[in-house]
Amino acid sequence: MPTLERLRVEHAPALLAFEHDNRAYFARSIPDRGDAYFTPSGFAARHASLLAEQEAGTCHFHVLLEEDGRVVGRVNLIDVVDGSAELGYRVGERAAGRGVATAAVTQVCRLAARPYGLTTLTAVTTSDNPASMTVLTRNGFTRVRDITVDGRPGVSYVRRDLGGRDTP
Repeated sequence: MPTLERLRVEHAPALLAFEHDNRAYFARSIPDRGDAYFTPSGFAARHASLLAEQEAGTCHFHVLLEEDGRVVGRVNLIDVVDGSAELGYRVGERAAGRGVATAAVTQVCRLAARPYGLTTLTAVTTSDNPASMTVLTRNGFTRVRDITVDGRPGVSYVRRDLGGRDTP
């Protein structure tokens, strides 16, 4: 199983390779990041911005690494405010279907409670992404309501008991 690490400067080359290699795969279920994201200068600027947000404590970014240092996924907690954050994650095509996302979200939920001190996480996914819905429900998230995600039908979820329930 891949190792979860907090995002660091040295992850940039492997993270860019991951995003590039999985661009078409991700675009099937979530909006594309756009061409500028994949340019060396665009990616470097974005990576530096993420690290600054993390340093400020407004976000917590993580990568999933294989033993060879290859990124196979990422799990992020964004918009940290008053003990709450939004969970987002993506796992590359080669790692999909192996329980990698479920295990990584489990780890990040534990980190969210301690050491990050969060009590509530929210998440959204499109309605045509049953794998993502499964990851969330397996990790104790409750379906809240139907929503629209970038013009597509979606679902919002919440998990309020980060410290009170151990996840699989």
